[in-house]
Amino acid sequence: MPTYQYEAMDPRGLEVKDVIEAASEAEAQTKIREQGYFVTQISEKGRKKKDKDKTKGDAKPVARAKRKRGGFSFGGVKAKHLTTFTRQLSTLQDAGLPILRSLRILEGQSKPGPLKNALIGVIEDVESGNTLSEAMAKAPKAFDNLYVNMVKAGEAGGALEVILQRLAEFKEKAQSLKRKVQGAMVYPVAVITVATGIVGFIMYWIIPKFKDIFNDFGVELPAITEWLIFASDWVVNYWYLIPAIPISLVLLLKIIRKNRTGAYVIDRIALKIPIMGQIISKSTVARTSRTLGTLISSGVPILEALTIARDTAGNEVFRKAFEHIHSAIREGESMAVPLKETRIVDDMVVNMVDVGEETGALDNMLYKVADVYDEEVSMLVESLVNLLEPLMVVVLGLIVGFIVIALFMPLVKLLNELA
Repeated sequence: MPTYQYEAMDPRGLEVKDVIEAASEAEAQTKIREQGYFVTQISEKGRKKKDKDKTKGDAKPVARAKRKRGGFSFGGVKAKHLTTFTRQLSTLQDAGLPILRSLRILEGQSKPGPLKNALIGVIEDVESGNTLSEAMAKAPKAFDNLYVNMVKAGEAGGALEVILQRLAEFKEKAQSLKRKVQGAMVYPVAVITVATGIVGFIMYWIIPKFKDIFNDFGVELPAITEWLIFASDWVVNYWYLIPAIPISLVLLLKIIRKNRTGAYVIDRIALKIPIMGQIISKSTVARTSRTLGTLISSGVPILEALTIARDTAGNEVFRKAFEHIHSAIREGESMAVPLKETRIVDDMVVNMVDVGEETGALDNMLYKVADVYDEEVSMLVESLVNLLEPLMVVVLGLIVGFIVIALFMPLVKLLNELA
């Protein structure tokens, strides 16, 4: 009877290597499954040895291929890809598959890129005996502190599938809010881009032709036309500064944000901008509230959860507020009191947090806060778009009107002189 050499995983996700006698490969797999193992690789013992002898001279190319498979790639993992991966991993775990088997399945169907490379490293570390959270912590570009700590809490509580489900829901809601904001801003950005292109075309090509006409006839130009021609000359001579100025401003802001004080000043100013400041503030509150609620419900200690929420806030004003709340809780205070002192949220949020602490349902209250603020952000974005539409029409009308008046005033004067 043939002997089959196999690799499998036990229900705990540990790898098992052994041999088994069976009449066929299908029968061998059946016997292995009856022992409670999940087969990952199987081959007839004698045939495997022959295959090794045939490919002995190709050992180096195989090694190179393996290294290439987990090679270097630029950038981090896209939020959309990580969200999809988390949902799929949650589904596989809920179905009862061992974690190593689940990771191999997802790695096998992943396209080449940062996520696939990260999964290859995670699989190797888990095979070496590390826990999933320890393996993910070694790939910070793919799995941030929030992700790693939630997985760690799931492993400690023996409810990894539940934690992954919560994490998937958290990622999906964050992606949903992001898509809403991006989708709402597509129309204004498109209109502004087209309008800028049209005005730029007029300033670069049309105005110089009128300038030549005016010079040929020696027409005395009014001040408004001189201003228009001056602006057109600037565009023709220094057109490269038009994209360079906004790029320079963005780089300058990034340099300033490298300093904590500079970042705080910029974020404070951003929060004071009408409507846009409210969108930034409320979206940050929604994100951090959902982060805190997800971490607390997953069993992460409150101080550690606050540290993670602080690091994921993305706003220096909120970062300082979370540092104040962290220090106050460490000294024995409740969360509601220092939260009110920071003045980063409405009284309604403070009261909801207070009630949540009293009833022991802080995570549920934080979820409700996040849901309420998500809706408010959607409404504010819609209001901003509704405000931008007439505003863009008015601004574009004023620009076109200015150009038309500036060009036709000397033309009318020239026609009167010729008449």
